[in-house]
Amino acid sequence: MSGGIIQARPPHRAGLFRFHGAGHISFLRKVTGLAKGVSAILAFSINTIVLSTLLFIVAIGKALAPNDRIKDHVRKLSARLAELWISNNNAILSLYRNTRWDIQIPDGLDKKGCYLVSCNHQSWVDILVLQRSFNRKLPFFRFFIKSQLFWVPFLGQAWWALDMPFMKRDSKEKLAKNPQLKGRDLENARKACEKFRDIPVSMTNFPEGTRFSEEKSARLESPYRHLLSPRIGGIGQVFYALADKLDALIDVTIVYPQSRKRGQAPTFWELVTGQISEIIVRAEKRDIPPSLLGRDFRNDREFRRELTAWLSQIWQEKDELIEQIYISNAKRSASV
Repeated sequence: MSGGIIQARPPHRAGLFRFHGAGHISFLRKVTGLAKGVSAILAFSINTIVLSTLLFIVAIGKALAPNDRIKDHVRKLSARLAELWISNNNAILSLYRNTRWDIQIPDGLDKKGCYLVSCNHQSWVDILVLQRSFNRKLPFFRFFIKSQLFWVPFLGQAWWALDMPFMKRDSKEKLAKNPQLKGRDLENARKACEKFRDIPVSMTNFPEGTRFSEEKSARLESPYRHLLSPRIGGIGQVFYALADKLDALIDVTIVYPQSRKRGQAPTFWELVTGQISEIIVRAEKRDIPPSLLGRDFRNDREFRRELTAWLSQIWQEKDELIEQIYISNAKRSASV
């Protein structure tokens, strides 16, 4: 055996460089994403605090207005402030170029009209997507809001200032003890919408009633591939309250293609950090059958059947549209 010294081979410098370089890039991406998210949330917060404060001040003026004509003018001013609020939020989102927005909406929308906007629901991101897609193209969106949400700082007071209908539903136990309260929430919805009969409005509803997930779809035995079964309550309330004032239904479908791959809807944090690769919006303007307007769906069984059949047909078409979007998106990705 020779007495030579065996020298260990030095590590491959290029390999080390590649390893550390990849690690640095990954770390920088995380830091950049964190900085984006924090700065975006800060910007959203400042925008919300400033505009909601202005809205609250304007709302005080509305409360002190001597007649309905002046009140309606103040409501229109409030809507313009709200549109500015949304425009600022959209500008903040536009700073992140990672997301591809594919939006198709119908022509001929009237900012002075009266619409019901119906949309599938997967995430709270849906609301920001709707606002980006339709701001200053439709009248300002209004939602039926749970009465407890009034106490959310700034947002609750802004929603109040914008005349969002705050709804308080009686529990089953309370209704059992006081049967005379049955239907009170429907009448409250009608009264809440009275103020919108003379001003432009887009009443917005998510008929699924909750956010879609594969787990919920299986548990609830949904007949659709990409949707939960729609509920008629919210739409029935709007049809009853606004009746012949409604011009049309705006049927909106939102698709997040990457959600199908990972089985999870996008979060607000992913939106503000530019982690959502693509957002697809398709909207259709649909005529509302006159026979569905102004009727009490709670006490009219025939009307319930008509409304359920009409909405189910729309949902079937929406489910097929989502499937076709997924197929087209997969083909496009495969060809790249």
